[in-house]
Amino acid sequence: MTLLKPELDPVSDESVALEGCSTRRLFNHAGPADLSISRPKENRLEKTMKAINKLAVAACVITSFGAATVAQAHGIWFAERSNELALIYGVGADDLDAVKRLPKIKAVAAYDEGGKEVPMQLTPRGPLLVVSTENQTAIVTAFLDHGPWSKTPDGEWYNKGKDEVPDATISEHTFKYAVHLRRLNMVPPVLPAQKLQIVPMAKHMPEKMGQTLVVRVLYEGKPVRGALVQPDYVTDPDSKPLKTGADGIATIKVRNQGLNVVVATLITPPANPVQTNRDEYLATLSFVLPHQPE
Repeated sequence: MTLLKPELDPVSDESVALEGCSTRRLFNHAGPADLSISRPKENRLEKTMKAINKLAVAACVITSFGAATVAQAHGIWFAERSNELALIYGVGADDLDAVKRLPKIKAVAAYDEGGKEVPMQLTPRGPLLVVSTENQTAIVTAFLDHGPWSKTPDGEWYNKGKDEVPDATISEHTFKYAVHLRRLNMVPPVLPAQKLQIVPMAKHMPEKMGQTLVVRVLYEGKPVRGALVQPDYVTDPDSKPLKTGADGIATIKVRNQGLNVVVATLITPPANPVQTNRDEYLATLSFVLPHQPE
């Protein structure tokens, strides 16, 4: 495993769909009443408006929670670019400058068909980070620590914790993981550097689009409940996610006769509550199904 020196990147295109939901009172209530004067009873309109206000607050909370479950955070995955395997940073069709994120990539690793680790490094080439290995690898992996991010009421994100952004509406620490299978007949082992990992349950990957793929999501090497799984992070990032049960399993359909990027997201309590409100882990499993010869 190649470890890279930690360094913060002051610029990011990270976007998260979780928006603050503002509420306000529909009535301006007076201060404490004069004890010598009795308060008038609420009329029916006031009661009705208060009920509406409570419903609005409840709806706001539910909406915010729902937004958190489908928030489109950027991730990392591997894909072919000009016949070379590269590490991609983005979400959906957004293929952003991966080289700018190089200081935040903490580890990369590659394995041969026997599961033995082989030398690997990422080489900057234009905006891409190209995989360089001496041998033909079966599995390549990467880990990016994106650090703490805080969002202010004006919608701006800052690469700082809430302890440095007092008016932050949300603060989170995000971690991004990627596993790419270059051999479809090899199931990746549990990889310690991948704190969140998607593992296929079958010994052989599907060969055709539309076939079923059963995966298990692991957190710290164990099945995790509540991870959100989507089958196509690149061409359908807004799809409704599946939630894993106690066994960590999700059953999906292979979406493409070509590049497939399965994604899993897990939100946990913060490791550093002084700095952030939560930790977000995002993991991808990518592989390519061959197409018919020309």
